[in-house]
Amino acid sequence: MEKKQQISIFTTASLPWMTGTAINPLFRAAYLASHDEERKVTLVLPWLSLQDQEHVYPDNITFNLPSEQEIYVRRWLEERTGFPSTPFNIRFYPGKFSTDKRSILAVGDITEIIPDEEADVAVLEEPEHLTWYHHGKRWKTKFRLVVGVVHTNYLEYVKREKNGRLQAFFLKHINSWVVTIYCHKVIRLSAATQDLPRSIICNVHGVNPRFIEIGKKKNEQQQNGNQAYTKGAYYIGKMIWSKGYKELLNLLHDHQKDLTGLEVDLYGNGEDSAGVKDAASKLELTVRVHPGCDHADPLFHDYKVFLNPSTTDVVCTTSAEALAMGKLVVCANHPSNEFFKQFPNCRTYDNGKEFVEATRKALTEEPAPLTDTQRHELSWEAATERFIKAAELDQAPPTAELDQAPPKRVLNKIPSKLFASASMNLRSNMEDASAYVHYVGTGFVGSQPDEDQCKQLGLAVPSRRRISRR
Repeated sequence: MEKKQQISIFTTASLPWMTGTAINPLFRAAYLASHDEERKVTLVLPWLSLQDQEHVYPDNITFNLPSEQEIYVRRWLEERTGFPSTPFNIRFYPGKFSTDKRSILAVGDITEIIPDEEADVAVLEEPEHLTWYHHGKRWKTKFRLVVGVVHTNYLEYVKREKNGRLQAFFLKHINSWVVTIYCHKVIRLSAATQDLPRSIICNVHGVNPRFIEIGKKKNEQQQNGNQAYTKGAYYIGKMIWSKGYKELLNLLHDHQKDLTGLEVDLYGNGEDSAGVKDAASKLELTVRVHPGCDHADPLFHDYKVFLNPSTTDVVCTTSAEALAMGKLVVCANHPSNEFFKQFPNCRTYDNGKEFVEATRKALTEEPAPLTDTQRHELSWEAATERFIKAAELDQAPPTAELDQAPPKRVLNKIPSKLFASASMNLRSNMEDASAYVHYVGTGFVGSQPDEDQCKQLGLAVPSRRRISRR
């Protein structure tokens, strides 16, 4: 009897933190599990100390035990998918929030969360992030297949910081290094991400089914001859300058005369909220700034045009959601938006003049109703199908893997099996040495979970760290 495929999805964030790496891996786990009952799926989430929870999670939401957070996560998912039950497991690894990186980092050897007998396929959501400080068993030794899914354009964010270009130079090489050591395959959501070894480009994310249902209702309104969209333009996103607010306000400022009469509503929360409000108040145009809200809220249903000038996203979730709701989307002609160009309601621009033209035209037109095929492309069912294909989960495990073929003139002189064996051994030895260097290095800069975290997760309390080769 063939052994059931077991997939362990590790990610760098968890609800109630409303971030892409908390939400998208959760949907991936649910839809992978429902797509094929023969697969056993486990979602592995970070467990934070109470102090870190208070810093990260909104609305004063905290949990005393991992089981409490699991209940919260499952309830949130079921309310949005309608699944009567979620046929996948949830486990937690110890994590700590890094204030300087504004993200959660794994501590200790998180591969230990999955027992050896269940270690088959590992999906690393943000593989560079999960392995920067990984100090433990090598992922490719523990798991038969390790697939990385790149969510974040880290280089673009770093470039915006002090000495950004120098930081980005080093980060680029570190990312390539750790991904080579720990991943067999890498899926990049778009070409906006760093080019990494063994990577392909494929958008393996979908939208919450609620947005597709909203779009269907709007389509019915249009077919019945009713006005489906009664509001104009808006933007929603975390209110920090790097999330597109700087670009949008600059475009509005530079083209105020050409956009006379335009009204825009901005929705979001974040540390730059005061700056955004101040900049908006100085415009001659009417730009209203509101607190953040769930994009599926009825408040947004009647807006017709979604303006999104952001170029730091990899594949912008809110743009996909707006398209699913049947809206017109005006976005930058950028690799992060390549997936959206297949939809007739997506309008791209290359400069300020084209932004003005696209925005004014969108406000005077009615969105084209989505076809069933277009809705499917935006769905998590389609995203799951793309993921299975890109990760080659339905294929038999490869017996050998070569990074590249040798030149033909060499093949004519060396028996292919001998060359393949020598090439594989050389690559394996180099990766082993590279992994050991990384292991030793992270032994000095990494950290271990605290005693409370270990007790809450049922893990052994770490003793004095010792450096040894694994």
